[in-house]
Amino acid sequence: MADSRRARRADDAAKSLPAARLIDARIRELDDWRGQLLARLRRLINEVDPAVVEQWKWRGVPVWYCDGMLCTGETYKNVVKMTFAKGAALPDPKGLFNASLEGRVRRAIDFREGEAIDEEALKTLLRAAVRLNRSAERRTRD
Repeated sequence: MADSRRARRADDAAKSLPAARLIDARIRELDDWRGQLLARLRRLINEVDPAVVEQWKWRGVPVWYCDGMLCTGETYKNVVKMTFAKGAALPDPKGLFNASLEGRVRRAIDFREGEAIDEEALKTLLRAAVRLNRSAERRTRD
């Protein structure tokens, strides 16, 4: 019981900090290839669209929004997972999606230590996600 109360208090405290600071702290806390990779993915997301908004959700998951959720940046022991909220609707000509392929809406990319990243293909995928969100946003306003 005390552990769950402590977790709730930590979660409440985290909500009061800006998401960018929490993501910075997560990157520093990881202090290994996962932190470096999360920082790299974050940089690529922000290069694609500087209007992207960072949020901190679900007790410690970085989430990026641009007219709707774009993707998450989850860190696990053996992978950094980038889950695209509407990935099933995105073209993936380079075959970057390699996880959550059975889902009806989401798709994910599991990055493992030492794997090469096709940054241009990833940025193309991110741009497509931004376009999809913006087109959906326009439809709801019209």
